[in-house]
Order: sequence, then C-alpha cells, then structure tokens
Amino acid sequence: MRKIAAAAVALITVASMAACGSGSSDSSSTSSSSGKAVTVNEKSAKATSLADFGTLADLEKAAKEEDALNVIALPHDWSNYGEVIDGFKKKYPEIKITELNPNASSKEELDAAKTNKGTDAAPDVFDLGQAVASTSTANFAPYKVQAWDKIPDSVKDKDGKYYADYTGIMSIGWNKDKYGDINSINDLLDPKFAGTVALNGKPAEAGAAFNGYLMINQLAGGDINKLQPGLDFFKKLKDAGNLTTVDVTDGTIDSGQTGVVMDWTYNQASYQKSLKAKGVNWEYKTFPKAQVVSYYNQAINVDAPHPAAARLWEEYLYTADAQNLWFKGGANPVLLDSMKKDGTVDKDTLKSAVTIEGTPVTYTNDDSTRITEWLQNNWDSTIGN
Repeated sequence: MRKIAAAAVALITVASMAACGSGSSDSSSTSSSSGKAVTVNEKSAKATSLADFGTLADLEKAAKEEDALNVIALPHDWSNYGEVIDGFKKKYPEIKITELNPNASSKEELDAAKTNKGTDAAPDVFDLGQAVASTSTANFAPYKVQAWDKIPDSVKDKDGKYYADYTGIMSIGWNKDKYGDINSINDLLDPKFAGTVALNGKPAEAGAAFNGYLMINQLAGGDINKLQPGLDFFKKLKDAGNLTTVDVTDGTIDSGQTGVVMDWTYNQASYQKSLKAKGVNWEYKTFPKAQVVSYYNQAINVDAPHPAAARLWEEYLYTADAQNLWFKGGANPVLLDSMKKDGTVDKDTLKSAVTIEGTPVTYTNDDSTRITEWLQNNWDSTIGN
C-alpha cells in the first residue's frame, strides 16, 4: 500500500505514500545516478499546452524523436497501472518506457529527480499524493492538458503545476464465504471476527490506515473536526479481541490472518481479482455517509530528460481510454463525471463500479496535519503499539 514514508515526516506528508506491488523488469534503483548527461529540447521543456507544439501530431513527433519516457512509483496492480502503461506502449511503440522504482513514496519520487537531475535517468513524470504535490510546485513544469477544463478547479493547481488523476474510496473488504454479510461497523464487534479486522497499520503512520480511520470515525458519528468517536469504536473493537494492527499483504489475506480489511476500492478490486482465482469470494463496500476520498496527482518534472514524451504521457492519461483503464482498476478517474455526460465512459465497468455517492469526505493539508498530530497523541495510549 502507498504509505507515509516515515513517522518523522508524517505531519507534512500524510498523503506521501509508498507504492507496493509488482514492478517491471525495467525497474531500477533511484538512490544514486547512473544516467548519462542529456540535453533537452528547450521548446518542448517550456511548452505549457499542446498549442506550443502546434497539433497533437506535432507533439507525438517530438516525443518519438526523444524515443524514451521514464515513469516512477507505478506498480502494475495499483489502480490498473499495468494496463495503462501497456496502452501507452501499444499506442506509441517507438517510445521506450523505463519504470523506475515502483515502490517509491511521493517524497522518494522527488528525491530521484534531484539525484538524477541533468541525466537521462531522471523521472519525467510523477504520480503524487496531495500533500507532497501541493508543497513541491517548484519541482514541476506547468502544463495544461487538452482536458484541462474538464478537471474540477478544486483538484488542480491553477497554473497547471499538478492536477488530480484518480482516487479510490475508502471501503471495507472481507471474505464473504467465511463471514457472510457486513452491513454496519457494529457487525465487526461479533466474536466471529476475532483477531482478524485490520485497519492496515497505524493511522498516524500509514496513508490507508489514516483514511480508514476517518471512514470509521464518520460512521461512528464523528467528522474531520470531531475525532473521538472513531477512537472509541476502535477501543471497542480491541476490547472485543477483533482488532489486528498487522500490515495487510496479499499473504495475510490469503492465509486468513486479515479477514476484514479497510482499504481503497482499487486495492480491494485487486484483492478480489486475485482471490477469485483461488476460489475465495472477497466482497467490499463503501458507505454513502463516509466516502473518504484522496486524489493522486500528475505532475511533470521541471527537469524532465524527455519533456515532449512527458507531455504526451499526460495527454494520454487524460483521454477516455486511459481514464477508463483506471476506472476498470477500481479507481474513480477525475474525468468520470464528464465522461458520463459525453458518453465516453466504459458502460460495462460503470454497471458494476463503486463510484462516489453524494458529497465525499475530503480534507485539506492543514486538516491532515492536525488529525495526524491528534492520532499521534491518542492512538498508542488508547490502542497500543
């Protein structure tokens, strides 16, 4: 799961989460630079929209001349990124994609750019949590994709430094064959869930756990300014012997150690797919009054070694084809509402997809800092390590 890189930076990087999942054979370390010096096309590096290239065909030509694109922190089983990357490769076989460190945190993405600055080994594009994106704009090149006006103003930087791409919805997933139905959080107090309900880490240290806490808090009668109800419920869950604080992995789910998991819908979809092949009926659900969302964001490295390819990648990601691939992977793409209106949404996916209902639960960077501090001061003393 994408987690906070370290507890020490939790206050400023609640949304800086590390990716975990399958990588590519092209994956490489970003701890030190092994790249070669590169000279970029200044026109491409300064382009702030497609108009600066002329037409899409002109941008495609410039990108193909660069012949390469470096992406980072994109595990294939995270929001269906494997198919997204394959889609770009199929559309532009002339451009070689190198997948750098799929397990990088948002902070580590930026570190890789700094370490490899001026070389062909630097990442061209980033996929970042909100807290890191909003506080690191000096590292990004402004660029507004053709779909810019379709991206809600509330989830994009006005200058085009970064913009939302997709979000999950916090949800509860469980082994339905073993446990039957779950209709409310109070069901989780049943003795049949002994030692198996997982928040997926500590909420002050892990992004999925942080947002899982907010979901439970909302369902327990709290909100982002009233945090005690959630803690009271987790204390009940602990006292009932049902709470486990182990980190969730495919292995803990396969073994049944974590039979109930609070996680993003796109991760639940991945669990469901892999478990179905093993004969396990994994179900997950969101709750209309507690739809906690947290968008990831796209940004272009201001020092991208392949600036035209970076901009072509962004244009591709905001096409209906790519947005529908994220949708297929269990995420809610940022253009979902506009695609519903213009008829470009994948109708088969829409039939079974879990989508945002009503007003989602969101929070600002200041909120995340305040909530993290509160959790640091209260979680361990109430729940324990």
